[in-house]
Amino acid sequence: MTDTAPDIDEIARLAEAARDTLPAPFAGLAREVRLVVEDWPSPELLDEMDIPDAHDLTGLYEGVPLTERSADWPDPPSTVTLFRQPILDELATRDNVTLADLVTHVMVHEFAHHFGWSDEEIARIDPWWE
Repeated sequence: MTDTAPDIDEIARLAEAARDTLPAPFAGLAREVRLVVEDWPSPELLDEMDIPDAHDLTGLYEGVPLTERSADWPDPPSTVTLFRQPILDELATRDNVTLADLVTHVMVHEFAHHFGWSDEEIARIDPWWE
């Protein structure tokens, strides 16, 4: 038997399982968001975000945060994208962290942006990357 890295479907399964555990009122609001898993961020995205190393982007929220929407906002659904390879590479550098834990952390961080939290607010609540 050979060990293989978790594929996109496995990362998506873990992310969906994590979304299913979000407490109310976040659970319902999180259901509105498309959840996508890709192997890597595109070079264009990295350039746009001024990120020199693809390994530094494990997830991305794209959309308008709930705190910035009006009641009649004609916005398409927001999207959270998780990047499989950067997540796996981050996992390889951490002791005592499971893949499910890391996927959950990245997913929750990106959903926090959907709820209107800034990176600074998230970091005050969740010091994971320290």
